[in-house]
Amino acid sequence: MLTKAKDKQTSYEFVMLEELVKEDHLLRKIDKYIDFSFIYDEVEELYCHDNGRPSVDPVVLFKMTLLQYLYGIRSE
Repeated sequence: MLTKAKDKQTSYEFVMLEELVKEDHLLRKIDKYIDFSFIYDEVEELYCHDNGRPSVDPVVLFKMTLLQYLYGIRSE
């Protein structure tokens, strides 16, 4: 049966990610105690500064890989 939405959305819901993640969550602890800025120094010579497309932040790539390892995610 085909139904059509008659009403438009009339309300908004504001969600803060900070409120969704518990204060004692493992990822909050990792973020609090580990400074990942050392990764920039480690990979700087691997990137060209004057040619090519803008890169994805290497810290973000590292954190994604860390999440995969911690939670057993096999695919990107």
